[in-house]
Amino acid sequence: MNIKKGDKVQILTGKDSGKTGKVLQVYPKRNKLSVEGINLRFKNMRPRRQNEKGQRIQFPAPLTESNVALICSKCGKPTRIGALVSEGGKKVRRCAKCKQAI
Repeated sequence: MNIKKGDKVQILTGKDSGKTGKVLQVYPKRNKLSVEGINLRFKNMRPRRQNEKGQRIQFPAPLTESNVALICSKCGKPTRIGALVSEGGKKVRRCAKCKQAI
C-alpha cells in the first residue's frame, strides 16, 4: 500500500467524492483505509450495565484504497504515487506530477 496513516487524501468515488481528509487507519491486508469525516456510519451499542443507556456511535467506515488519491504536500494536487530510490538505497514515495519526494 502506498498510502500511510496521516496522509491527506481526496475521495474519487461514492457519496463523498471530491472531499478531502486525513487517513486515520490503514488495513494493508484488506487494501482499505479509514478517512477522518468520510464514509460515516452509525453503530448502535447496547447498555452493558444496569442503569446505563444505549448509545448510537458514529464512526468512519473503511474505504478501498483505489477510491482515494493522495494529495501531494508540495503541489497540493491529487496525484498518483511513484517510487524513487534515494542515494542511501532507501525507497521514497514521489509525486507523479511535480516529481518531489513526499
